[in-house]
Amino acid sequence: MKLKYINMLLLGASLTGLTSCNDFLDKEPESSITPAAYFSAEADLAAYSVNLYGFFTTIAPGSYGISVFGNDNATDNQAAQGYSSRWVPGEWQVGSTTSDSERGAAWNFYQIRDCNYFFQQVLPKYEAQQISGSETNIRHYIGEMYFQRAYAYFNKLQSIGDCPIITEVLADDQETLTEASKRRPRHEVARFILSDLDKAIEFLSTEAPGGKNRISKNVAYLLRSRVALFEATWLKYHKGTAFVPGGQGWPGNTADLNGFNIDTEISYFLEEAMKSAKVVGDQLVGNLVNNTDAPEGMDRNFNSLNPYYTMFCDENMEGYSEVLMWRQYDESKSVTHNIQMQLQNNGGGSGWTRGLVNSFLMRNGLPIYAAGSGYDPEWEKDGITATLQNRDSRIQIFTKKDGDIENYTSSGDINHVDLEWVVKGNNETRMVTGYAIKKGKHYNDYMQTLHHKGTTGSIVFRGTEALLNYMEACYEKSGNIDATADSYWKALRTRAKVDADYTKTIAATDMTKEAEGDFGAYSHGQLVDATLYNIRRERRNEFIGEGARWADLKRWRACDQVNGYQIEGMRYWGSVYEGTWTDNDGRDMVVVDVEGGTGNMSSESVSGVYIHPYQISHVNNSVFDGYKFTPAHYLSPLPQSTFRQTASGDQADLNSSVVYQNPGWPKVAGQGPTSVN
Repeated sequence: MKLKYINMLLLGASLTGLTSCNDFLDKEPESSITPAAYFSAEADLAAYSVNLYGFFTTIAPGSYGISVFGNDNATDNQAAQGYSSRWVPGEWQVGSTTSDSERGAAWNFYQIRDCNYFFQQVLPKYEAQQISGSETNIRHYIGEMYFQRAYAYFNKLQSIGDCPIITEVLADDQETLTEASKRRPRHEVARFILSDLDKAIEFLSTEAPGGKNRISKNVAYLLRSRVALFEATWLKYHKGTAFVPGGQGWPGNTADLNGFNIDTEISYFLEEAMKSAKVVGDQLVGNLVNNTDAPEGMDRNFNSLNPYYTMFCDENMEGYSEVLMWRQYDESKSVTHNIQMQLQNNGGGSGWTRGLVNSFLMRNGLPIYAAGSGYDPEWEKDGITATLQNRDSRIQIFTKKDGDIENYTSSGDINHVDLEWVVKGNNETRMVTGYAIKKGKHYNDYMQTLHHKGTTGSIVFRGTEALLNYMEACYEKSGNIDATADSYWKALRTRAKVDADYTKTIAATDMTKEAEGDFGAYSHGQLVDATLYNIRRERRNEFIGEGARWADLKRWRACDQVNGYQIEGMRYWGSVYEGTWTDNDGRDMVVVDVEGGTGNMSSESVSGVYIHPYQISHVNNSVFDGYKFTPAHYLSPLPQSTFRQTASGDQADLNSSVVYQNPGWPKVAGQGPTSVN
């Protein structure tokens, strides 16, 4: 039993079944074992690869809520109705097994096993020229599999750090499997990922068969820059701690660090990030999707009024230069979703934080607090539209404002934003902070009023990231902004309708002010310099609602200082909204009941004039006194079963396992972490 269990964890219980799909119109795979004879034609390789695409982060078919546009919830950018245990030391606990989806799933290798099986079967046949079809396409699908193994390992790197590097399908031999369970230092894992991406780039076509619904060479370059930047900054900002090889308290084997120099590794990864990012960035810097700054994204015929807006909600994303890969939905094939039911109607149970909103510059390039910015704090009393006037276009077009259009109906009517969702509805519909998400919202009420009619696409990789990756890696490497980074930064600011001169922003930046609402103002408990901060600000503002924030905060080690941080939303008390949201009988819909837990608005006497979503109720609420953080949460814990199944001799002796736990975490299920540096 022990042998079988280890094999399942390291290698996967079975292979993913195959379909004849050749694009990202995913359907549930059948459960079957693929015969070795299967890999004899180009179509076999294409089908096998596309059936692993389900691991990419996209809108899941059939899903409700706001899906990927809520993936920044539980950060300083965005808040859901409920809180995450990552901000409550002690509530996030070690799981029992890998089947514990939230607490143990990081320690499984199913996707990696499927990739290794592919290589075991396909590479010998490819080298022997025994696969029929287009040579170019055969090579492309082999490249896709190298990419997917790299992607799988990168997920492991972000979640657990050090991990085993497995490149073949292992035999059911206890000694072999136990040895293969040993974790390798994270920088080795990152280098392995880059090497797999190098192979992917060698094999992949520039234009993928099936268009942008499949992986391409540029997608591989983009992921390569992401991986390299992640590892470089992780090593830099966690340097000297238990979270990097050789740091104080690192649980790994120092014998694995022969010749290791962390500064050399940091430099290497920064160089690689710049090199890969530039390949994509140079193609896009003069070809960014146009932002017309139109207040609405579509007209009543669903024609785009602003390509930058519709890039995130179009049914066909193929023509957008920045979209390197996207997932398509098709009602005729019963591949649809339901996220427009919330995006076009209410708040989707989420909202931008006031800290995020305040990070957006005025159009003259100055922070809102700076002399000469033109911003007036009194605007917050006058509502959302007034608060966002003269600001960076991105926060204006991607936030629901007073009077904005929700959708156009088939009968010719127009539905407008209803801000009463701030206090009505449930966890899936509330405008949690008042600043409701508009990014990804279409205007066709057919998708909003009927179930399973949503066909807006889902971006998998957006090339704009390459510009931001290069900018950050360049400054981290040299302490300067080179000509390439300069051109990238100015292009992004120009598209956002902000003065392109970033130096005036840097000169006007007050880091103590920025720290009030931005965890990224810090690394390892210390404020960063104004130039680096503004590079991080640009990344934050460009990627709102795209699920990048938590990974950034982890690699920057930007949460050490979080201790009692209150998530804030828009101003309600003393604003134009106070007392205006009434029910059919004319009664005020706003209810304050902090201690009883039946209210829908935070108390002015307890929380002040701004909405504090996590101070509306004191009942069963571990974050009422604010977000708190312990460094152990930068990595996920391995489940107890990992140690039991790899223990030598008595399985009850978890400490005899060849696998070590992540810093601060115990090995026993149901326990939270201890303090760690």
